[in-house]
Amino acid sequence: MVGFAGKSAVAGCVGFVALLGTPVPSTAVAEQCANPTGTYTAAVPWGQRLIDPVRLWPLSRGTGQLVAVIGTGVDGGNGQFAPGQLLGGQGTEAEDCDGRGTIAAGIVGAQPDPSTTFTGIAPGAKILPIRYTQVNGGGDPGQLAGAIETALNRGAGIILIAVPAASDSPALTGAVSRAREKGALIVSPAAGTQQGQTSYPTATPGVLAVGSTNQAGEAVQTESGSYVGISAPGAELVSTSAGAGGTVAHRWPVSDPSLAAAHVAGVAALVRAYHPGLSPEQVVARLTLTAHRGPSGGHDPRRGWGAIDAYAAVSASIPAGTPGPGGPPSVGPDTFVVPAAAPAPTRADKVSGVLAIAGVALAIAAGVVVAAVRRGKRRGWKPSRFRAS
Repeated sequence: MVGFAGKSAVAGCVGFVALLGTPVPSTAVAEQCANPTGTYTAAVPWGQRLIDPVRLWPLSRGTGQLVAVIGTGVDGGNGQFAPGQLLGGQGTEAEDCDGRGTIAAGIVGAQPDPSTTFTGIAPGAKILPIRYTQVNGGGDPGQLAGAIETALNRGAGIILIAVPAASDSPALTGAVSRAREKGALIVSPAAGTQQGQTSYPTATPGVLAVGSTNQAGEAVQTESGSYVGISAPGAELVSTSAGAGGTVAHRWPVSDPSLAAAHVAGVAALVRAYHPGLSPEQVVARLTLTAHRGPSGGHDPRRGWGAIDAYAAVSASIPAGTPGPGGPPSVGPDTFVVPAAAPAPTRADKVSGVLAIAGVALAIAAGVVVAAVRRGKRRGWKPSRFRAS
């Protein structure tokens, strides 16, 4: 097991419990770990409505994907994880005093259950729980590098950094490079909430860096930079709680910028299950090309290329080799893109976004798309429109 123990672990647990709004006495001890608020039965949480995973499940449930959740461990005693969904063995940790890892894992893959309106995004995915820290604010980058290596050795195709480090190291940079070589996608949050803070490996090239937003679409975290690729919900969230003792139990409301990355990792699992031949770079391109752009239509240093659009990311037909955003759009506002073969969406299901295909001539791109539309019409598909902002 990679991780910390003793007083530092207890301090981390207590720190996050305080973040969630539970009073913590100065004589805090190990028993004061994260505990559930209850079983959530209110309206579907806003972050879940934004992703709308139920709409995607006829296409993909993330089956066959192994998502490593690296952070504080994952409490396997929550009843919303399916038997066998959390893998054990070398390097794993099925306990989570701190609670952050269990919340992140629930967003990724908690099972639908009739007792609650909350569900995870990719319930078909397996979860590999790895603890490297319980320190509030992030742990040692060398320990985090070791956790990434463990995930790679166990065959994880998606690696979620639930708790990023506050500093970099050669070992961490090397672990990211090896992940790219092995075809694993690392998703890491821009979690800094103070001016000038940078998270790692979030800022490392080759990592999908995720900004966080609230219900109004406003950035939650202070951390910013050209490396931020996309944004997802990171405030007023609901998810599975540690300390459930075998029941279906949740924590809410939870506001933590790091949890935005869990939403993106869950959607990435849906994408890779539906498009198993995609490389990590192609998954990132698909996620960022289909994201909902902000008012400027360009890159935002805190929200990246826009808010994640899960349905478009999974279903849109994007030619192989299409680069991610970064240049001027080469597809006009009236161009249609045919969804992948699936139940035909209704008019209300049409998704608005931007498909920026840098380096491809407009005439060639238009010809490809028109041909695709004609084929789609012959097959009875209904097109999904992507409009440039």
